[in-house]
Amino acid sequence: MNGIDVTPGRGALVAALSRAGAHAPYLRRLARRETGIAAALEAGDVDRALALARASVEAETGIAAILRGEKRRLALALAVGDLAGAFSLEGVTQHLSDFADRALDAAIRAAIEERTPGVEAIGFAALALGKHGSRELNYSSDIDPILIFDPETLPRRAREEPVEAAVRIARRVVELLQTIDGDGYVFRVDLRLRPAPEATPLALPVSAAIAYYESSALPWERAAFIRARAAAGDVALGERFLDTIRPFVWRRALDFGAIGEIRALSRRIRGHYVAGQRFGPGYDLKRGRGGIREIEFFAQIHQLIHGGREPALRAPATLDALAALGRAERIDPDDADELATAYRLYRTIEHRLQMVEDRQTHSLPQEGAALDNVALLDGLADGAALLDVLRPHVDRVGHIYDALDAPEDRTLPARAPDLLAALSSAGFTDAEAAAARIAHWRGGGARSLRSAAAQEALEAVLPGLVAALGAAPDPATALNRFDDMIARLSSAINLFRLLEARPPLARLVCDVLSLAPTLADMLSRHPNLIDGLIDASALDPPPDVATLARRFAGAGGEDYQALLDRARREVGELRFAQGAQIVSAARDPLDVAGGYARIAEAALAALAHATIAEFEAVHGRIAEGELLILALGRFGGAALTHASDLDLVFLFNGDHLAESDGKKPLGATHYFNRLAQRVTAALSVPTAAGPLYEIDTRLRPSGAQGLLAVSLDSFARYQRENAWTWEHMALARARPVFGSVAARARLDAVIAETLRHDRDPLQLVADAAKMRHDIAAHKPPAGPLDVKLMPGGLVDLEFLVHVTQLNYRIGFDPRLGVAIAALIDGGLLPAPLLAAHDLLTRLLVTMRLIAPNAAEPGPAARDAIARACAMPDWTALLAALDAARQSVGEAWRRVAGETGER
Repeated sequence: MNGIDVTPGRGALVAALSRAGAHAPYLRRLARRETGIAAALEAGDVDRALALARASVEAETGIAAILRGEKRRLALALAVGDLAGAFSLEGVTQHLSDFADRALDAAIRAAIEERTPGVEAIGFAALALGKHGSRELNYSSDIDPILIFDPETLPRRAREEPVEAAVRIARRVVELLQTIDGDGYVFRVDLRLRPAPEATPLALPVSAAIAYYESSALPWERAAFIRARAAAGDVALGERFLDTIRPFVWRRALDFGAIGEIRALSRRIRGHYVAGQRFGPGYDLKRGRGGIREIEFFAQIHQLIHGGREPALRAPATLDALAALGRAERIDPDDADELATAYRLYRTIEHRLQMVEDRQTHSLPQEGAALDNVALLDGLADGAALLDVLRPHVDRVGHIYDALDAPEDRTLPARAPDLLAALSSAGFTDAEAAAARIAHWRGGGARSLRSAAAQEALEAVLPGLVAALGAAPDPATALNRFDDMIARLSSAINLFRLLEARPPLARLVCDVLSLAPTLADMLSRHPNLIDGLIDASALDPPPDVATLARRFAGAGGEDYQALLDRARREVGELRFAQGAQIVSAARDPLDVAGGYARIAEAALAALAHATIAEFEAVHGRIAEGELLILALGRFGGAALTHASDLDLVFLFNGDHLAESDGKKPLGATHYFNRLAQRVTAALSVPTAAGPLYEIDTRLRPSGAQGLLAVSLDSFARYQRENAWTWEHMALARARPVFGSVAARARLDAVIAETLRHDRDPLQLVADAAKMRHDIAAHKPPAGPLDVKLMPGGLVDLEFLVHVTQLNYRIGFDPRLGVAIAALIDGGLLPAPLLAAHDLLTRLLVTMRLIAPNAAEPGPAARDAIARACAMPDWTALLAALDAARQSVGEAWRRVAGETGER
């Protein structure tokens, strides 16, 4: 079976490959790497592309590497074939789901073989749920298996208890599938759909699982098992288990209570993802009104009502379920057809969204250019055309689904009057929606709230939590984001107890959730970040670089990977606390910017030292040679934002013809370039603890075409003889951040000599003016409050300062505010520019957290931004911003205009 639904012409595949290259960076990177598959597609041979995807590559050793390679190749072949019309939606999801089965099965067999070589892989099974179970996986899906085992047949070592063996196998399976390396990962694996995940092992004895589902399961678990199947490992064991619990899922009595159960869940989703409910840019295809989830729920409601008596309705896949329900006239056949058409369209566009950068996203982009890009990838004219295609289906699906919620439906529980009154008095304008969310928690709807202990902790914290949420600047947003957070926890007990014991912490957390989407997202992914706010010192400035570096380096005794993970966690906590200081207006954003920079510099120092030690253990040292790291941009200026990347230049000193003295010796240039790559990876590659920093090395000599690390002598020669004006302007904010005292002094001397040499003032200004014009043409402001790129913003101010410094050869300091003060004292810049710099920088640092898209924020966010910038209100802030921009713009035009006049 080739899985091709339509054989497209070569022209269609070439056009699809071209669209992928132009509009999907992820696919473009895959095509450059997987040249064989790209060539097969360009030749019009989809069959060969799929065959190549399944073929392992000689360089791939070990099951994890083989699976990562197959996933990468399959993603390219399927995506381009999909774009060319070679596959139906069902064909695409079938291929993706089949690969997930193969990957999960291979991981289980490998885990068992590693522990008990030569033994048959029986007694351990993976049940696929969700879209994996129904063979409807999308391009960037994770998988949600439930792992079960038979203690009687599970292979295990001598004197090992079955549950111990099963848990170790489960951990190894997860590790093989979701560990990230330079080639990515196979699948994200979420095991939290198992019963009581906060208290049960990763793999469950089959008898215990049966007992749970027959006696203690929650209503939502019935709906989940509609799409369950035995997918990997001992499939026969899995099928026996599903046969046993089938009566739990499919009840013989007509179950109209299912409408209330799932409609209540749907209402909570609509309330929770309120920002994506309204159709237009930003619409959530999955959770929005009239979207994917409502089609799935519509089918599942009717399956649960009637499926106990009519086995033909038990189809796991949504499209099959709709067709079966329509044929049986359990739903209107025309509605079934319309829902199926909408479902295919939504899932297809969802796939386009995920093709762009392999991200698990379901929302249409907010920004026009990004929306246009998705439309062009699909072959449409622009974003408006895409919205026009979707709009009638969203309206129709919403109308069909809303009909389930007729006034006569009385199956939902009544809202408690006292809860409504408490919510209203606390500050919730929509007390009904808030009460529904709390009822959801009390009903154990969130995974972290199923145990009796979790429910007890919830009841204890609710009075204070409601007060804190209601007092937040935007209570509804804070409540939604808090729900996000507890939904990702395996257990919410510790969180609730912490917030109950520390009411001020609860208020701060609610403010963060309400105002700072960047921090809220961090918190939802890593709730343990709250730990960094427990101590009273959390709102103090971070200590000096040396103290932080010692903390990040640890006391020793841990391996390199453990150090990388721990450093990421500690840096994440500190950066989160820095953001909380802005939200709470506890500190000046200028000081917070300095704190961000100290944290980054300390992390760089600790991880660079650790990486060098690892590297030297294999390759030895270069006599009298060492690595130096130069920071530029905002990092060089010691004033980062939460979103800043790190602009770095890697250098080395010593004899470039020398060779290292280790067991695997390398020449000096090769040695330091390899070492620079390792340091970059230590700072940037995501680990199990998440990412750290984005690293940008394009400011090195000769840019992306140059070596990653060059000798200090070569760097000095390049700056004297070949550097462009803009490179010297960038050096005005350069600062050595790694290397010995002597080496940093040498580098500082090279920078000083470069900045202070004679230059033609007219050519300097002409080069700078042209460069600023090019930036304005190619990188316009992202929004009306982009204080970096707007006319009269920070980029104009930086150009003004650097041109003045280079022209008069004074006032050099990488800290922009210090440099401006020196130039004002020298009579070279007008005095108002220092205040303009401070306001623009405060606003940049604050906006990166509270309004990262530079758009006009809502009322609550406006107040927070004004407060952080020490302004009485939003109107005063805008007036001050206009004055600052005018000061900067006039000064820059005065300098840039001199060239034209002369």
